[in-house]
Amino acid sequence: MNHKWLWLEPVDIQTELTQALEEGRDVSALAGEFERVAGLDLSLSENQSSAAALLDRVQLAPIRSDYEYVEPMSLNEIVTNDELGAQAVEDFADKMAGAWFGRCCGCLLGKPIEGWKRERIANYLEKTGQWPLTDYISMRAPKQLAEEYALDSRAPFKENIACMPEDDDLNYTVCGLRILESHGRKFRSEDVGKFWLNHLPLLRLCTAERVAYHNLAAGISPPYSAMLRNPYREWIGAQIRADMWGYANAGAPKRAARMAYRDAVVSHVRNGVYGEMWAAAMAAQAFVESDAAGVIRAGLGCIPARSRLAERIRFQLELFESGGSPDDAFQKIHERWNENSAHDWCHVISNAEVVAASLLHGKGDFETTVRFAVTAGFDTDCNGATCGSIIGAMFGVDAIPKTWRAPLNNVLLTGVLGIEREQISELAERAVRIAKENEA
Repeated sequence: MNHKWLWLEPVDIQTELTQALEEGRDVSALAGEFERVAGLDLSLSENQSSAAALLDRVQLAPIRSDYEYVEPMSLNEIVTNDELGAQAVEDFADKMAGAWFGRCCGCLLGKPIEGWKRERIANYLEKTGQWPLTDYISMRAPKQLAEEYALDSRAPFKENIACMPEDDDLNYTVCGLRILESHGRKFRSEDVGKFWLNHLPLLRLCTAERVAYHNLAAGISPPYSAMLRNPYREWIGAQIRADMWGYANAGAPKRAARMAYRDAVVSHVRNGVYGEMWAAAMAAQAFVESDAAGVIRAGLGCIPARSRLAERIRFQLELFESGGSPDDAFQKIHERWNENSAHDWCHVISNAEVVAASLLHGKGDFETTVRFAVTAGFDTDCNGATCGSIIGAMFGVDAIPKTWRAPLNNVLLTGVLGIEREQISELAERAVRIAKENEA
């Protein structure tokens, strides 16, 4: 049976080559094999073995001696364990509710236009009188315009919102909560893998997570489940799983990052792992910090300074602090990354830049921050969710206007088996209990 992300496709071969070059591998000896496999008809099962063998050979290719980045995979090489205790969190319950509602609202804003490019988003919003955004995106448009933009009447545009519908960004947050409730803070990467196999249907997962799931089902344990035939190993998937580890370690970013590492290595390597550690550390710091730059720096302190991810986050900080405008920030992202390339569109670094720029230029305002995160293009729902979560944790649930919260009716739907419908406020209360239990 040929399901997308179970069989390798021609675009995966190009993605693998791009990924290998970016991570510094010397694949010059494989140039002919890349060309040969790219010319095969990968819809035929007999050609899949050639594609798989090529991906296996890439993993054996050495890192170039002139590679300028230092990107370790050992946890103790990435972040030191010198954090003695968490900073005290004031108004903990309010901030936790803010984090959960902020994550839902930010995700929902970006969800109906996921896959739209920046110019398309701006043009649609301008033509429908919704620019700048002050509410969820409406599908009210003249018939001709609706046809031009191929609006899906079933998508979660403003008119269809009755709750937070299922989305992988929230599925993984709920998974993290359940893993902590079952295993405590000493959970292992293997526990994450087993939870996925027991509670997430395979086709609910995408890209790196789907590859890892396939590997786990074949008996391949982490971290090897992230490495085998996985062209998406530095994409955004791990970063969107970060938030619960931050919630559980509020005020302790290094603890959050170390916990996120154990989750990330199930499906990702290097910058894919660092992205989850960075986001988890930011979520933890957001409970005790009211300055976005401080939150971002706390995250940077938990990833390798000479990594590609750290380099681009520092770039956004320096641009902001030198007086750069939001337009400057997002234009630089689009100059560096091609959103028409699936690899660039879904890569952890391009989207982390969007998150950093949105937090910095949003200046603590929920609506402005999530608007930046979504209208920047790239992975709109993921970036809206991460930014909304952090702003909610920084300033509490009342910092999220009722315009954004009320339409959800306090209900979250998930694709996690046995946890299909939850109250958002109850999830926040459970997260507070987990965080306080983990203080011991």
